[in-house]
Amino acid sequence: MAARAADPAAARTAAVALLARRDLPSGELRERLSERGFAPAATAAALAALAAEGALNDERYIYNYVAYHAARGRGPIRIGADLRARGLPQELIEAALGSGPDWRAAAAAARVRRFGKAVPASWREKARQARFLQYRGFSADHIRASTGADSDMD
Repeated sequence: MAARAADPAAARTAAVALLARRDLPSGELRERLSERGFAPAATAAALAALAAEGALNDERYIYNYVAYHAARGRGPIRIGADLRARGLPQELIEAALGSGPDWRAAAAAARVRRFGKAVPASWREKARQARFLQYRGFSADHIRASTGADSDMD
């Protein structure tokens, strides 16, 4: 087993098997290989080979993550926090979020899916809908635009 742990080819095979299930960022793939007992040198060699082949690409992972979670009604704040928690580079996260969907429209769509087309009339209902959108990860500007709440109210 010790020989297998130091073998970059075995680490690569295990990494490919993990990537076949779903796309993973390089840091998470490194952790999973380490949990399976592979030596750091073998893991690093396997990850470098996969990155050179294009099978492992953090930028692609981030853009796919943003697109998928935005389509599910999540906002840029929550998506960015999830990606930072996975240890991905901040500049790639910001680029993906910046080129993502129209976040105001996404907030409005999430609000309509949950509460219907009618704009909330009472402050209580606006606050309830704003809390929902805040939990989903939308900024205050996105929330105000989707609930019809102006920042300069009476």
